[in-house]
Amino acid sequence: MYAYLRVAYYLGCLLKHTRWSRERLSKFQNQKVREIVNYAYRHVPFYHRKFRQLGLRPEDIKGVEDLKKLPIIRRKELQKNAGELISDEFNIDKLKKVSTSGSTGKPLFTYLTKSEDAFRKAKLLRANIVCGQKPRDKWVVITAPQHEAEPLKLQRLLGIYAPIPVSVFESASEQLSKIERIRPDVLDGYSSSLLLLAKEAEKSGVDTIRPKVVIGGAELIDRSSKKYLEKVFQAPFYDEYACVELERLAWQCEERNQYHIDADSIVMEFVDEDGEEVAPGETGEIVCTSLFNYAMPFIRYAIGDLGKASEEENCPCGRTFPLMKVIEGRKDSLIFLPDGRVLSPLAIGWIMEFYKYYQYIDQYRVVQRKIDFFKFIIKKKNSIDEEVMKAELIAHLRRMLKLGASDVEFEVEFVDNIPLDRSGKLRKVISEICNSQSI
Repeated sequence: MYAYLRVAYYLGCLLKHTRWSRERLSKFQNQKVREIVNYAYRHVPFYHRKFRQLGLRPEDIKGVEDLKKLPIIRRKELQKNAGELISDEFNIDKLKKVSTSGSTGKPLFTYLTKSEDAFRKAKLLRANIVCGQKPRDKWVVITAPQHEAEPLKLQRLLGIYAPIPVSVFESASEQLSKIERIRPDVLDGYSSSLLLLAKEAEKSGVDTIRPKVVIGGAELIDRSSKKYLEKVFQAPFYDEYACVELERLAWQCEERNQYHIDADSIVMEFVDEDGEEVAPGETGEIVCTSLFNYAMPFIRYAIGDLGKASEEENCPCGRTFPLMKVIEGRKDSLIFLPDGRVLSPLAIGWIMEFYKYYQYIDQYRVVQRKIDFFKFIIKKKNSIDEEVMKAELIAHLRRMLKLGASDVEFEVEFVDNIPLDRSGKLRKVISEICNSQSI
């Protein structure tokens, strides 16, 4: 009962925060930055050592602007120093442990107090409520079993904001059968899983899944896929942005255009390869400082994604949280061309949209093996001639990218199935050379 009331309390506060004045929000962020920096210095060996190495004291960090005095922390460094990341005020055995997907082969474990876990649940619910979710809505979530939300007993009993999990590792037909029986009001999940479900529904002639809203996340989704989901399910699609370490980071409001950053729980920076802040509208690496993680603080943590801060300050919805324009994807999904150009996964998606036979593609994946070698893996919908598709695709790519025959090599392979990765996601773009390149 207490845990349920704690989530409800946090949720009420968080919903009010979106209407704060910018002055109040800024003052709140600066205060929280001072508190978390002071706490990390005094109680977390990893950060204490970092400060000492730089000759800094907590009082040198007076607010958000001073965060740039601190180094950017990356996942590999946290993994390497795992034994020094937990506050000395907590017994690690009594903390909740959550894990990243480990798509790089080695997961990062995040540790949470009960209060922090309740706060994360409230953060997630706030974004969904803004999208239109109601307390008693039937809420289906397609996700990896290890990331399934854990509803409180009272949630399950009352059916209030209680997620109904469907495993991402089940076949699309199995998912469709389960979800059709449930008839959800809210259909939530990995964006690629929702897309596969929509294709299965259309193929099977199932038109009885009519949620009020569709909510996607965990992966990039292109414009044509959003439109397709809305057409199949006859409902608006909302995109949300999160990471396992920090939970919800940004979300779309009813305007469904840009993303509101959760500025009352994180400070989000967009930086270049030298760690300097980029201008609004420019692509930068996303670096986050959590304002609520005390058991295991995250200060200037590079989450591995690229994005753009918006040039616009105001959203028509009236909420005052700062806006981000677009999430451009993982750094390990960037495409590097021999002439120095760097393309995001979204750019690849837009190029594919203009391909003559795009409507005949069910799924695709692009793998960059070398700076001058790309492999396109395609699962097609019908019996159209593969050699015709291949020749047209290669010619299309050369035209769009302005590449000559001697600049790069394109290989096209047609397959019956493109497997999900270990996290249950269907990545469209994979770069095997990203670690040797800089942006």
